[in-house]
Amino acid sequence: MTTVAVADVQTGSHSPARERRLNPMLAIGLGLAMALVLVAIISPMVLGETARELTGDMRQGASSEHWLGTDEFGRDLFARALVATRLTLILTTAATAIAVVLGVVTGILVWMMPERIRNFVLTANAVAVAFPGLVLALVVAAILGPGAFSATIAVGIAGIPAFTRLAANMAAPIMVREYVGTAKQLGVPRPIILARHVLPNLGEPLLILAANSYAVMLTELSGLSFIGLGVQNPEYDFGRLLADALPNVYTQPVHVLGPSIMIVLTGVAAMFIGDGLAARSNPRLRRAVKGRRTGTLLQANESAAAKSAAENDDALLVRNLCVTSAAGQQLVKGVSLRVKKGEIVGLVGESGSGKSLTAMSAAGLVPEGVTASADELRAAGHDMLRHPKSGDLARDVALVYQDPMSSFNPALKLNSQLTEVSRVHLGATRRQARLELAEKFAQLNISAPERRGEQHPYELSGGMLQRAMISSALVTEAKLIVADEPTTALDVTVQAEVLRQFVGAAERLGAGVLFISHDLGVVEALCDRVVVMRHGEVIEELTCDQLTAEEVQHPYTQKLLDAAKFTDVSEETEANNA
Repeated sequence: MTTVAVADVQTGSHSPARERRLNPMLAIGLGLAMALVLVAIISPMVLGETARELTGDMRQGASSEHWLGTDEFGRDLFARALVATRLTLILTTAATAIAVVLGVVTGILVWMMPERIRNFVLTANAVAVAFPGLVLALVVAAILGPGAFSATIAVGIAGIPAFTRLAANMAAPIMVREYVGTAKQLGVPRPIILARHVLPNLGEPLLILAANSYAVMLTELSGLSFIGLGVQNPEYDFGRLLADALPNVYTQPVHVLGPSIMIVLTGVAAMFIGDGLAARSNPRLRRAVKGRRTGTLLQANESAAAKSAAENDDALLVRNLCVTSAAGQQLVKGVSLRVKKGEIVGLVGESGSGKSLTAMSAAGLVPEGVTASADELRAAGHDMLRHPKSGDLARDVALVYQDPMSSFNPALKLNSQLTEVSRVHLGATRRQARLELAEKFAQLNISAPERRGEQHPYELSGGMLQRAMISSALVTEAKLIVADEPTTALDVTVQAEVLRQFVGAAERLGAGVLFISHDLGVVEALCDRVVVMRHGEVIEELTCDQLTAEEVQHPYTQKLLDAAKFTDVSEETEANNA
């Protein structure tokens, strides 16, 4: 008797419990920040008198009574370092708020200005960004004069250009989105559009930049106080304490230890919060399928021999795959399908029917924010419910994505991206991998195949990038190829050659191909079997002969066939009219 337990397929931190869990950097940063806030609140009440008290113990070193020694007036430097936390945090927070608010408002409002004025403002801001923030702060502080207020204003103004640039650059693509255009057509005032549609989409990156900028502004404020342009006696912040300790740095170096440590701790807290927010909002990798036993038996009474035979004959085996969103909506409902070795199976259905979600889940790439479970899930001989090695999956499972423009890293050349599997997992040399890739380029009618690998993705058209992606899938001689509408960006003449390559891979390599497409004509000509999906369910499975003869059972499949006929007739009519 064989039993298989339910697997909870996870990627990233999509489950509610994991969504609430802080990553280590963010947890450390928030913990340290809370500790500093408590110090800022409590220390003036508890140690305020000690920090101000003048005693006869002047310029003392560290002792049990004065942990960091005393200054030239006999004041305890440990108490003063803790008490200075309040004013330092207040001034740094105020400066950061000035930079964030004025920078974001300016960056968004430029899109309400006429084009010439907008270009002038953005150009002037680019010049301001080119200047180091501390230099700009020094100029403003010198104009306003020394003092805590002027230093805060100076540092805040110096930080405005960075936030203006970020807000303007991020708002630019949002302003041309369809929902913004619709709001304009409906007569929604521009300030409302900016507040409701643009600003909410900027919140996360702006928060990350604000946290990281906090540490920079802390350093700039302390620097201004250190040179006499910031906080003035009798008030004091970390920079003022450093300036006061400077004359004794050679005789009593411990005097500079307190404010230095506090600056470092405050800066580290801000940087950890910023980096933690960045890591939380932008996970670098989607995790592969992971299985966990729940103790629920879903399969029984199947002999090991029969199961082994089935595994040997299958490139892909999916049984009762269910995919559920974080909100509890079932996106894929108990899908089962099989792709044998050397077989091409078409997966068809309208947009939103769950085709791509099913295929990506079967290949171990479950989108973030959803949970998948299956009775059995095998791809290229690997049990996807039992933590397959990423190297094995990279070698045996090839993916061809629908949108080639977003599938490549624009900063890397094609060779470095498309030959990685051959070099890292197949043991090919760099030269061998590039020659094999160029050979596949030539087979798919990519012009100048020898030099295409040395180009960046943005130097090629969408159709050439799609062919390049298909080439990389074929060069690894994968056992399973998942092709998500691979011919969408290709013209008709190139489609024929691409389809021949898939047929050749199935025949020559014995690879199974799961071919997702909206084009029933392509599916009919290419595939051995066709699986029809609707609303996350498999509603019908046909052979290509049945599809050609229109021997269908479900009304939805018949509608797809009728729609395909209508499209063909419309295209023929347009061609005749032309």
